[in-house]
Amino acid sequence: MPICSNFKRQSRSGVSALKALWVLAGLLFAVLPNTVQAQDGLRSLRLVFAGDIMGHESQLRSAEVEKDVLYDYSPCFEFVAPILKKADLAIGNLELTLPGKPPYTGYPMFKSPEELALALRHAGFDLLVTANNHSNDGGLNGVLNTLNALDNYGFYSTGTFRNAAERAAFYPLIVYKNDFKIAFLNYTYGTNGLPNKPPSIVNLIEEETIAADLAVAKQLSPDFIIVIMHWGDEYQINENARQRELAGKLIAQGADLVIGGHPHVIQPVKQVTARDSINNTERTAWTAYSLGNFISGQRKPNTDGGMILEVELLKDLSIGHTFVNDITFIPTWVWIESAGGKKTYRILPVSAFEPESSLPRLPETDRAAMKRHAAALRKHLSIQERIIRPEEVLPAPAVKAEGGK
Repeated sequence: MPICSNFKRQSRSGVSALKALWVLAGLLFAVLPNTVQAQDGLRSLRLVFAGDIMGHESQLRSAEVEKDVLYDYSPCFEFVAPILKKADLAIGNLELTLPGKPPYTGYPMFKSPEELALALRHAGFDLLVTANNHSNDGGLNGVLNTLNALDNYGFYSTGTFRNAAERAAFYPLIVYKNDFKIAFLNYTYGTNGLPNKPPSIVNLIEEETIAADLAVAKQLSPDFIIVIMHWGDEYQINENARQRELAGKLIAQGADLVIGGHPHVIQPVKQVTARDSINNTERTAWTAYSLGNFISGQRKPNTDGGMILEVELLKDLSIGHTFVNDITFIPTWVWIESAGGKKTYRILPVSAFEPESSLPRLPETDRAAMKRHAAALRKHLSIQERIIRPEEVLPAPAVKAEGGK
């Protein structure tokens, strides 16, 4: 039976004085009153999910300060950090490895410097899932050092493990936040033919294993169970039959929310109804089949952006019932800014940059590409969009400049 996963980072790598202070601060924060919670016996939890976090060669060159020595990814997340930081939990799909030493490479073997993890943490991410088709790109060291780096920067993570004992102790991942207890599970369809290097483990989509894991999750009595799947066909804007089949099974077995990645394009967000064969009851839950690329070097149609999915949970304290109160999306687009002979990758929340007066001003060709991406995304999704105002994500001087003051 898994132990309290809030202590996972310390149990894995030893408790230093600094990490002990981190845990204490986290626990103190967790018990403070939540100022944004609903009244009348209700509590709220705001979750944001980002799509595939990639590390192509062009991204490596863009972030390079000194080759193989120092990298800076902070500009990538400047305009989405305010959105991530306002969430109670921000979750992303880390589709690369952090080997801790050069050579750093892009496709087809994704190995990025640890500065990327630092930038993600600084941007506001709390949890990164690590089971994907590139989990084994760095071999055993890649799996182990990725987990070490995420631990060192204070992330929750799940999907890959150093060994079977670690998986048994910390899976499913249980996260306590405010008055909520959330279970996270994560699986991938495969690892591009690269076998696991013992003793490490990458969670694969094996139905018997998933059913057993969900049974354990339910025994832990969480308020909500979230399953994050690496699945589907690349570059296809609609889910396939296998995704629909798996989503139904996951929900029937206890999943309250299913989030998908891997296709590198947006796929639909739908409510899926399935029958629980044990209790002979129907269960309905949201499934986001693919969130698209959060950041990557890809520029094919529909791959140059994605969406941030926002999910608000409400918990009725009187009966202990938790449900999805609201689900919205924020279109994002990756702008490759060219200035002084250097390219800089920046994730833009589209609605904040659509006004002609928004700063920084995009070149017309880039603005047109952003609008094309957003139009296709909006047409494809049936859930409500949350509009981001420029002042929510732009520095104060830029917003003032927009008004000519």
